[in-house]
Order: sequence, then C-alpha cells, then structure tokens
Amino acid sequence: MNRQSKRILGLFARYLSLLLIGIGDLYLFYKLLTPITIKTTGTILSFFTEVTIMDNLILSKNVIIEIVPACVAGAAFYLLLFLILSTAEMKPMKRFLALITATAILLILNISRIVFLASITNTPYFQTVHWLFWNFISTIFVVAIWFFIVKICKIKSIPVYSDVIYLQSLINSGKKSKRRKKN
Repeated sequence: MNRQSKRILGLFARYLSLLLIGIGDLYLFYKLLTPITIKTTGTILSFFTEVTIMDNLILSKNVIIEIVPACVAGAAFYLLLFLILSTAEMKPMKRFLALITATAILLILNISRIVFLASITNTPYFQTVHWLFWNFISTIFVVAIWFFIVKICKIKSIPVYSDVIYLQSLINSGKKSKRRKKN
C-alpha cells in the first residue's frame, strides 16, 4: 500500500470513528465519564465534609449535588476528540498522547469546576457563577486546551480544512491526469 492510499485510509478511519463514537447522543462519553466524574468529585469533597454517593447524587451535610449529563460535559470531550481526530498529518502516538492529555486536562478542570460550584452552592451568587461557567468558561476551557495541545504537539494542520485541501488536491491531480491522457 502506497503513502497516498494509507493517508486516504487513515482519513476515512478518523472520520468514521468520529461518526461512530458520536452516535447515540454521545452515549459512550457519558457511560465512561459519569462514574469517573461522580466518584472523583465525591472523593475530593470527602476531604472537607462527610459524603455519600447515591447513583448520580453526591450528598453531604450542606448540599446535594446532582451530576446530570451537562455536568459531565460529554459534548466538550467530544469536541476535543473531534479536533484531534480531524487534524491531518498526526502520527498515531502523537494523536494518542494529544487525546490522553486533552482528556485528562478537561476532566481535571471539569471536576474542579464542580467542586468549586459545590463550595458556593449556598451563596447568593451561585446561580450567576454557574451560568457563567455553563455559557462561557467551559468554552474557554476547551479552546485553551486545544491551543495547548496545538502548541505542545507542534500541530501545523487545521482540523477538517487540511483534510479538505488534501482531498481537493487529489481530485485536481486526477483531473490533470485525465487531461494529459486525452492529449
């Protein structure tokens, strides 16, 4: 198999993976991340207060925290996965390390966010801070993580765009070949 065929096959595999992983309302993300988020958040909060975990609830003396799918941020994890898998010309090990790094950073930031919000639950500004996290800060987290991954992995290509340009170049070179054969 030549280099061009391998690249096309890799491109197809990356986008097929994205499609399959995203099926079912991000079921896979929530299935994996929900227990990790609940248990880790509960463990951290247990350093400060007595905690009981029941299903998706973290109960303490002062507060009841319900971890709903939005708290888990499955869409944010999927967006990072999408950015990493739709980036052309990354070697498999670099792509794997980028995925692990991005996932770990986002998980730490997300759990820190939940712990912080739990600490201010009974304050008058909880709703405002929660709204800011939901609408702005979580997006900033994802963008900052992506730029960090681009920097540490020395990524030069642009997600999706670089693949489109590559496919367009293949189509254009195929057209040129056909014109040469006609003449």
